[in-house]
Amino acid sequence: MASFQNQVVVITGAGAGLGRGMALAFGREGAKVMVSDIDEESGQETVALVQKAGGTAAFYKANVAHYHQVDKLMAVTVEHFGRIDIGINNAGIGGGQMARLADISLIDYQKTIDVNLSGVFYCMQAELKQMLAQGGGKIVNVASVAGLRPLANASVYSATKHAVVGLTKTAAIEYARKNIRINAVCPVFTHSNMVQSMFDQSPELEQKLVKTIPMGRYGQPEDVAQAVLWLCSEQNNFLTGHALPIDGGSAAV
Repeated sequence: MASFQNQVVVITGAGAGLGRGMALAFGREGAKVMVSDIDEESGQETVALVQKAGGTAAFYKANVAHYHQVDKLMAVTVEHFGRIDIGINNAGIGGGQMARLADISLIDYQKTIDVNLSGVFYCMQAELKQMLAQGGGKIVNVASVAGLRPLANASVYSATKHAVVGLTKTAAIEYARKNIRINAVCPVFTHSNMVQSMFDQSPELEQKLVKTIPMGRYGQPEDVAQAVLWLCSEQNNFLTGHALPIDGGSAAV
């Protein structure tokens, strides 16, 4: 029997990149995956890939920046699959144009806060209510190494990821006795549309930043997916409140 057989996993931002990688990983392990994204076409592609790999998946379009859409996503997941065993709060954006703090537009600031911080809060609140009602569950928030240390020219993005780590740790102690484990992953730059967009803005960064990673390469979605599977597995029933770097050794430098 697969380690996540018949467990229900809801993953935001699952249309591509890290979210798609996690959806495929959980699907291969027997989970029932609710794929969510603002892009319906890419979300349905992820569903098809999960099903092709032998997994079970469905899609619901939602923008995590809007509370009522998040609330509906969780309700539809329960209606469709019966419960929510695991919530993976992955949807996020890069924060717009890379710039020093004084030059960041208020539009970029607010959009980044709405998606990266409020979106995670909304998802956690809805997931926690369901998990309390059913007697337990697991949540993994996707933060970033920028949530553990500063990232120049991305102050708002870094601030939101620091906040996600704070939400994770605080909620973990609040619900530690309710059979709900809450952790975060903090990937270094990982191949995705968002990271590629950053490199497109500043091509010199691609070669510069890889030199800061001791393993000498950028992350792959599968690197993050395997760590998330481990965090959610039954092997880790005593692990909660952690922000796990997945960074090729960067945090050790």
